[in-house]
Amino acid sequence: MGFFRTASGRQTAKRPEGFEYLGSGDCYFDTACQSLRPQPVIDAELRYYREYNACGGRVKHEWGQRVDETVASARQKLLELTGKSEKDYAVAFTLNTTYGINLVLGQLPPEGIRSIVTSEIEHNSVFLPSITWSRGAGVKRIILKREDDGTLMTAGTDLKDAIVIVSTLSNIDGRGLPNAKEIAAAVHGGNGLLLLDAAQHFGHEPEGMKGIDFDAAFGSGHKMYAPSIGFIIIRRTLLRKLQPFFIGGGTVADVHEDSFTLLSGPVDEHSVLEPGLQNWAGIVGLNAAMDWMKSARPMGKDPSAYERELASELRRRLRAIPRVKMINAGTPGPVMSFFVEGLDAHKLAIYLSEQRIMCRSGHFCCHHYLQHTCGYPPLLRMSLGLHNTHADIERCAEVLASILKTF
Repeated sequence: MGFFRTASGRQTAKRPEGFEYLGSGDCYFDTACQSLRPQPVIDAELRYYREYNACGGRVKHEWGQRVDETVASARQKLLELTGKSEKDYAVAFTLNTTYGINLVLGQLPPEGIRSIVTSEIEHNSVFLPSITWSRGAGVKRIILKREDDGTLMTAGTDLKDAIVIVSTLSNIDGRGLPNAKEIAAAVHGGNGLLLLDAAQHFGHEPEGMKGIDFDAAFGSGHKMYAPSIGFIIIRRTLLRKLQPFFIGGGTVADVHEDSFTLLSGPVDEHSVLEPGLQNWAGIVGLNAAMDWMKSARPMGKDPSAYERELASELRRRLRAIPRVKMINAGTPGPVMSFFVEGLDAHKLAIYLSEQRIMCRSGHFCCHHYLQHTCGYPPLLRMSLGLHNTHADIERCAEVLASILKTF
């Protein structure tokens, strides 16, 4: 394994296994947008294209059967990741998390629903669909606050017959949802539905969804070291309540001149959420990514522990730089956002990029909370992944401090 010298001159191991292809000076801190792909995932997708590039679900030849086996494996692994059974839950593949949320909410009838509840820190993929569903259904919409650790503040809120749709890990500052189990009990005690945007969660704490009694959880492969693809893990009773309107090839058992019959039953009922040809290569890559995440030991350490170690160091270094104003108030997490007094975040992102340090700038698709509720200027976000190293953090902190001395 190669080495490179940091600005302080210290020699540091190049990269965790799987990311050796990265340039020694490349520092990628935008995992909250999309994670880098380890070499085994890239190899798995390339093998699909080179060895068995076929459709799944509709062919009988050998290549198609190999695709079907891999797709079935990916569905099962997602169920295992969340501790759900195939008897009670189905898995459907989609374009991304946003698409999945719209697909379920858009086909969910409003009968029996008294309110839709979300929180102020949500990504637009949750916030906007909750607005449009509320308008279309003529149902009131409630926006709740969250504590610094992400706890949803439900005191005084009637959750009877409510849809509660919130994130389990914030893309702003890494806040979790520590009272998720309590929320699930309260929602289901009131005959409601709990829908979870778990896009960030699956990439950083994949095992953390176990024990949460959700009705649907939405995720994106491209935030968990896989190709760009989305998925829905949905309770079968909720799946059967949907009123499908976005349908076509792959969703029907039979078609007549003026009528059709949708696929049904425990083997096929997920298909109502999978119209058209699927991203087979993406599913193959996701299947490989889940295997890789399970076996990964960055620098010989447990992935969660390694990421927490990096997060603590990053937070410590950022807080030590004058003029850096961090908005993270809770425990250090894998996502950190800040602004610098007197320097536009977009310009700062460009200056960092010129030094091969990739960070995100803006309001991160959370305009309501960051721009209008908190009144923050555009922010700079640094989000960690298993490709990062202590050398990345050291170099970034030194470059950032140097830039701020100039401006």
